[in-house]
Amino acid sequence: MGQTAGVRELKLQSTGFWRSLFKLDEVAPPPTDPLHCDAPMLRHAEIAAVYSGQRVAGDFYEFLRVGPSRMLFVLLDIAGLRADTREILIAVQKTFRTLAPELLSGEDFNETTAMIELCNEMNLTILRGGLRSCPAFIGCYNEDLGTVCYANAGHTPGLLRDNTGITPLEATGLPLGLFSHTMQSAASCHLMPGSALLVVSRGIVEAEYVHADHLDADHQATEFGLDGVKQSFQHATALSASELCISILQAAREFTPTTPTHNDLTTLALVRNAPGDDAV
Repeated sequence: MGQTAGVRELKLQSTGFWRSLFKLDEVAPPPTDPLHCDAPMLRHAEIAAVYSGQRVAGDFYEFLRVGPSRMLFVLLDIAGLRADTREILIAVQKTFRTLAPELLSGEDFNETTAMIELCNEMNLTILRGGLRSCPAFIGCYNEDLGTVCYANAGHTPGLLRDNTGITPLEATGLPLGLFSHTMQSAASCHLMPGSALLVVSRGIVEAEYVHADHLDADHQATEFGLDGVKQSFQHATALSASELCISILQAAREFTPTTPTHNDLTTLALVRNAPGDDAV
C-alpha cells in the first residue's frame, strides 16, 4: 500500500486536533508487538479498524484470510487493563490464527458449526488465564456472496446499514471467558452493494458527558450509547471503511470532553462497494 511500517497517524482534513487523535493499523506492524495486524485487501469491499489514543484496556481486533473468498475478523473486549490481559490476548490470537484456517478454509463444511467451534476454543483459551468476561464479535465475510456469518458473544450489537435502515446484530451467546461449557450460536447477514457493517467497542457506547446540561433525572452522566452510534452511523457520508470508522470515533470524542482512562475506543467497519465504486 506504499505506507511505511507501523501504526501511522491519519491525515484528516478537518483540524489539527483530529489529525493526531486516531490511529489506523493498515500496514505491516512492528515485529515487537504481535497484537497489531494488517487490514486485508478485499474484492469489491473494504475493511478497517481504527482506535483512539493509547490502548489502555482489553480491546483487540484481528483480520485473517482463510481462503480465496473468505476473510475472518474479530473484535474482543476483554475485562482488565492492557498490561494484565496482554498475554491472554496473545494466546487467544494464536488460537484464532491456528484454528480458523482449519475450520473455515475449505468448501465442504458448515459455516455456522465452524464458527461455534471457533468461539468455544477461543473461550477455553481465555479461561486458561482465569475468569475474565470477554465480549466478542467474530465474523466470516464471503467475498463471492457478500455474506457475513457471525457470532456475537455478549458484545455490543453489530450494526448493518443498507437502504432499508440500520439493523442490529444482537448477541448470539454469552461473553467468552466466563463458563467452560457456555452455549454459543451463530447467525448470518447479507451486505448488499453499498451497505456497511459497523462494530464498536464498549468504550464507544459508554463514552460519557458529565456537563450539567447532559445529566439525567438521577444526576448521572449521559452516555453516548448505542443510539448515539446509530445516529452517527446513519448520517455518516464517508465512503471508505477507514473514513467510516473515523467518523464514528470523532462523534464519540466530540460527545465526551475527556480522554477515557479505563476503556479503549475502537471501531471496525466492513463496507461493500456500491456499483461503480470498485477501483478494479
